[in-house]
Amino acid sequence: MAAANSARKVLTFVTGNVKKLEEVKAILAPFCDVVPHDIDLPELQGEPNDIALDKAKAAFEILKKPLITEDTCLCYNALGGLPGPYVKWFLKKIKQEGLYTLLAGYEDKTAYALCTFAYCDSQGNIQLFEGRTNGRIVPPRGPRDFGWDPCFEPDGYDQTYAEMDSAEKNKISHRAKALQLLKEGLTAHL
Repeated sequence: MAAANSARKVLTFVTGNVKKLEEVKAILAPFCDVVPHDIDLPELQGEPNDIALDKAKAAFEILKKPLITEDTCLCYNALGGLPGPYVKWFLKKIKQEGLYTLLAGYEDKTAYALCTFAYCDSQGNIQLFEGRTNGRIVPPRGPRDFGWDPCFEPDGYDQTYAEMDSAEKNKISHRAKALQLLKEGLTAHL
């Protein structure tokens, strides 16, 4: 990572998702500046940690510099963790209503949101930082401009992610939890 000046550090975040970038910038603002780099990476399959590792390796092969990548999953307990890392494709095909109706035949509507950040250092070494928020799948409520947020209601709240004020969501979300671990892990490196 290069320093923008001697006091402020810069972290390259490989993403093309503007909403993810907004959240990451807001959460990391006190820690460092975040600069996006949109790369067309292959859509990987597998377990969440394997996908996170492979995504970071692929990005490092292109950029050859320290960076972070992120992978997010929405895991339904009744479906053994599916759609998991494939939620993006489910969302494209069946929309937010479909994400809710997937559980129509199940009493268990519990789920968890999982976010894994991969930090790749200048040598290509990768560390993973995982955040998880438990909740339940509900009929879509709130603005529909950010993925599955309208369908996920975190435990202890009566609002979906989409209905929450962004500052509140950025305190409790799976992404916020993973980024907190990332900050702690990178303090020695930045």
